[in-house]
Amino acid sequence: MVNLKDYQISTYKEAIEVIKEVGLLPLAQLIPGYPSLDSITLKENWHSGSELDPWMWRAKFPVDGVAAYGKFIKKKSILISRELLPFVKALLGSQHSVKKRYEDGLVSREALELYTLIYGEEGIDSRLLRVKAGMKDKEKKKLFDHALLELQGSMDIVVSGTKAKTNDLGEKNGWSSTSFETMSYWAENHHVDERPINVETAKAELKNHFAKICDPESMKALAKVFKF
Repeated sequence: MVNLKDYQISTYKEAIEVIKEVGLLPLAQLIPGYPSLDSITLKENWHSGSELDPWMWRAKFPVDGVAAYGKFIKKKSILISRELLPFVKALLGSQHSVKKRYEDGLVSREALELYTLIYGEEGIDSRLLRVKAGMKDKEKKKLFDHALLELQGSMDIVVSGTKAKTNDLGEKNGWSSTSFETMSYWAENHHVDERPINVETAKAELKNHFAKICDPESMKALAKVFKF
């Protein structure tokens, strides 16, 4: 069973081991009785800018191929291990293309537009993406953000890392921005098996996995998410 006391960590290497064990790790508390990155790390290390800063790690996990990272569940940031990813994607994702879902009225026009741009320039940072999508105006920011959430929730795109904002001299100037790539691109680059998985098989695999590490409360919450 998951015991938060068993997961007190301070290094990136230790975080990798936790992700491999639990398979799914929210950045912030999301599932009752279940660990999150902020619950297993020291608060004083967050936003410290040091190698012990979990906020810095979040961009390293996807770059290093440790875990897919994005707002996959309830619009919250989640890390999913390569091993668990195919089963989660089978339940939260879709077998149909974004274009087909748009034609069926299941995807917004903005989401299709952003997906097309990301597909054409894998790893594009959000600032440039917003400009290319014609959504730089303040009144279009909400549409832009919603479309990104939509694509992450359907597991069509993932966070590929962060890019520092620089001035003309190449010096860091301002906050870093998030960069995105398609899920299929990330999965291929990090050797994730993308063969289609039957929904019932995926449910059985996840139920079996979480039953080994979860208490009844967290198991009940995860059952609602994955409907197993």
